[in-house]
Amino acid sequence: MKFIPKKIILAISFFLASMVAHAQEDAASLHQKGRTFMQSGDYANATLVYKKALEQAPANTEIQNDLLFNYYLSADYGNAMQYGRQLTDKPGADLRSFQLLGLTYRAIEEIKEAERLYKRGIEAYPKSGVLYNEYGELLYGRKKYEEAAEQWEKGIAVDPNYSGNYYNAAKHYYRSPDKTWALLYGEIFLNLESYSRRTPEIKQLLLDAYKKYYTNMNGMKAPDKSNGFEMAFTGLLNKHAAVVGSGITTPSITIMRTRFILDWFEKEPVKYPFRLFEYHRQLLQEGLFDAYNQWIFGAAQNLSEFQAWTLANQKAYDAFSNFQKGRVFKLPEGQNYR
Repeated sequence: MKFIPKKIILAISFFLASMVAHAQEDAASLHQKGRTFMQSGDYANATLVYKKALEQAPANTEIQNDLLFNYYLSADYGNAMQYGRQLTDKPGADLRSFQLLGLTYRAIEEIKEAERLYKRGIEAYPKSGVLYNEYGELLYGRKKYEEAAEQWEKGIAVDPNYSGNYYNAAKHYYRSPDKTWALLYGEIFLNLESYSRRTPEIKQLLLDAYKKYYTNMNGMKAPDKSNGFEMAFTGLLNKHAAVVGSGITTPSITIMRTRFILDWFEKEPVKYPFRLFEYHRQLLQEGLFDAYNQWIFGAAQNLSEFQAWTLANQKAYDAFSNFQKGRVFKLPEGQNYR
């Protein structure tokens, strides 16, 4: 066997390594180019570029999912279904692949296929709030309201910081005779998703939910007597009903909720730890609870009055805004009392 100098071996190794690195760079740049095409609505060119990128990086799940998403956006549902099935049938299939194929099935009303897919996805990813949320939306669209709510509740239990399940559950409970959980889930949603296009909708829902609670107390579903948290929550709301007896306004809601929190934490440790109420107490201690309630209810009730309040209390409102933007609202597991 002919002897190969060590220098030549090193040179060859360096050349091969450079080729691999160059191929990876090419795949990455093609991926980004594909995203640019897709974001501009040029789906045909995005498809070409994504496929070229996959020739160089065939196992790259991000590129695979972007190609699937591109098929979905372009309404090329035939290719989306075929490719999505390939991705979700693989061992260790990516969560996003299940989500995108589910959206495809829902777009063409392949309801049974979508339901089977979500069940498989949840089996593979039992702590995925997004899959529970979208499965619930599928069921709700079929008018299976209680089954849908059950999926959203499961999503809240296993993934308490995913906002979508709170959004849908709050809307469901608002439409139902049970207004307790519309109040709680709606406000949790606002703290998880404080500045999205859905935020104003839920602020209005929350204001209306308080109005319905206090104006129709006897016409709503009674709290579950076996649920100590529900009984404690509604008991304190009822205790302070007189505060809003002359009208449910931002100031009266703020006073009622302040008294509620003082009573909730009267004895410590509290029987039912709840992150939302702990946050309320923190805001009270920081002198920011008034501004927080204005942020939720003020604009929903009367935009011009809210703007006037912020101008008159600019320092307080700026302090709240900076405080809110400087923290992340996180819910621990084990505080789901539904």
